[in-house]
Amino acid sequence: MRTMDWVLVGLLALVLAPGLAALAEVWSASPYYSHGYFIPLVALWAASSKRRVLPLLDSDWDIRGLWVLAGALSVYLIGWLVGSMTWVGVSVVASVAGGVLLLRGRFWLKTLMFPIGFLLFMVPWPEPWLAALTGQLQLWVSELGTSILHAMGDPVLRRGNVIELPGGDQLFVAEACSGITSLLTLVPLGVILAYFTDHRLLRRILLILTVLPVALLGNLARVLLSVQMAQTAGVEAATGSAIHEWVGIFTYLCACGALLGMGAFLRWVDRRSSGENAVS
Repeated sequence: MRTMDWVLVGLLALVLAPGLAALAEVWSASPYYSHGYFIPLVALWAASSKRRVLPLLDSDWDIRGLWVLAGALSVYLIGWLVGSMTWVGVSVVASVAGGVLLLRGRFWLKTLMFPIGFLLFMVPWPEPWLAALTGQLQLWVSELGTSILHAMGDPVLRRGNVIELPGGDQLFVAEACSGITSLLTLVPLGVILAYFTDHRLLRRILLILTVLPVALLGNLARVLLSVQMAQTAGVEAATGSAIHEWVGIFTYLCACGALLGMGAFLRWVDRRSSGENAVS
């Protein structure tokens, strides 16, 4: 790092510090984004995997990085003024990309594209998008859960995202049971697993796409277990006790295990097919 590099990095960090602090408040306030604290650490770890390659690349100032920085900081200012943490977060990531391009050039930026792009997972979604997706997931889980319960012989009724039990008690499928939290936290996990454990594009895409059914089925299982608990131990015990929280943790861990298992399965299939091709 040259002296001027340190000066520019320090100035950029000073400008972005308020935005990062505001993002940290969002991560602390919402369970959907509690993983935001870990994203920069994982991105830094991913960048460190390139430490042997970077010194071999041509590195010099690239004036185009200045234009990227100017655009990113303009968006940062607008996002800050209108209170949009989405725009603030995106502009922070764009500023990192612009800083790398300015100080080290396009080869460094290309090499570090994955770690920099991974930072986007710390950016909060726009509230209308998140609300619409959460509502759809709640209805989907409620509808499918009710259909499965009917197939099991449970005469439950569904009104929107409320499941009415035979005794008249009602079980509300809350946002936490919709699968949105699992979805937003498992996607980064799936991406990092696909990037570091596989080298074929198709298998990477398959592993990442696995996140959606895994997250939704995990929360569907949580709803079904909650209904069964409500019918045996009461609604309060099923939704307001520590057992409900532990069921959520257990289903999430199962989802993580399923994701890891899918990655191992895809690699096994590839090794098997490679072995058969070699024999033939």
